[in-house]
Amino acid sequence: MTSADFRKLNHGIAFDNKNRMLYASNTNETYGWQYDSSAISVSNQQTLVSNMSGTDHSTRTLLLPQSAPGMLVISFGSLSNLDLSATNVDSGTASVKAFNLTNRTSTYTYQTDGLLLGWGLRNEVGLAEHPGTGGIWGVENSADQITRHGVDVHATNPGEELNFLGYVNGTESKQEGSNFGYPWCFSAWNPSILPDNGQIEVGTQFAIDASSDLDNQNKTDAYCANQTQSRLVFNSHMAPLDIKFNDTGRQAWITFHGSWNSPNPVGYKLSVVNFTDSGEPVDALTSKTAAVDIFGNANNSVCPNDCFRPVAMALDSRGRIFLSSDATGEIYLVTRDESVAGTPTTSASSSTSSPSSATSSKTSAGVGMSSEYSSSVSILNWLSILAFIYM
Repeated sequence: MTSADFRKLNHGIAFDNKNRMLYASNTNETYGWQYDSSAISVSNQQTLVSNMSGTDHSTRTLLLPQSAPGMLVISFGSLSNLDLSATNVDSGTASVKAFNLTNRTSTYTYQTDGLLLGWGLRNEVGLAEHPGTGGIWGVENSADQITRHGVDVHATNPGEELNFLGYVNGTESKQEGSNFGYPWCFSAWNPSILPDNGQIEVGTQFAIDASSDLDNQNKTDAYCANQTQSRLVFNSHMAPLDIKFNDTGRQAWITFHGSWNSPNPVGYKLSVVNFTDSGEPVDALTSKTAAVDIFGNANNSVCPNDCFRPVAMALDSRGRIFLSSDATGEIYLVTRDESVAGTPTTSASSSTSSPSSATSSKTSAGVGMSSEYSSSVSILNWLSILAFIYM
């Protein structure tokens, strides 16, 4: 792989520390390398999965489930906002699959190989494994500019989604490989503005209008009621990009990147969702308060270009969260501040350099934090992160 090829790599990255393997993806392929942590070098490049090219949603998120060593989970987003090809399960688009790397004899083709975990999933950018059950969960970026019965409802619909995708460790699940409804069906966030809303509640799947993108076709609410529902929904257009469980499995951390398609900027924050000991969300599908805000901007009106805009996370063995912000080119270290447990707080300091006044105002004026998750925040130099990753 040339340096130009390396520059084409994007969002997907995963480490297999036991076998000293590094995995990464671009829009079309997933690669694997042996890596030397002391030399910070890679060798023996392999192309593992191919034929994932597409437009619009370019990330190919990777997940190595700890409960199923040798399996690699990959998300392949839709080709456009409303993608008709996603109605054909054989297209591979708008789906999540798992691939067995231990018995691989050649490069897998995404469309024809692998274990299908779910389809009709518009853009499942964030993937995570519950540490207790081994269940695979995803966060979905839902559609823009939708209408229903001729009414523009996109300002507060549809909701972003938290989806359960089954298991890759042998545990059976009736949801494995099921259709989640896209591009015909979407989850309601604000049912009150939906025409003919009947029995529609928060989280209920509803049908949208026919459009040229969908060959002037659509489905009915009755059809949508028979598709697999999400487990939770979040405010429209918050754009969840990553999800990580802590080691107990009782909290799932989610980054909300924010989207261009909201009339009022929403998202741009780190939140947490509480789970039960059995590996299910505490809140019901109809909840609007499942995501507890931890860290964000005091003023989202300057977003997306001049604010904290989170993308990906890494959690270490001490429970610290390394959190990237692409708009500002920063890495944040989020830790629980035990000295102020029980008191909501926001604080920020730089551990390696003095942030600019603009950065200081953004990091020191986060959203009100839940006392249960009171945190201190530091801005880290990216070299510090590399040193940490390869330790």
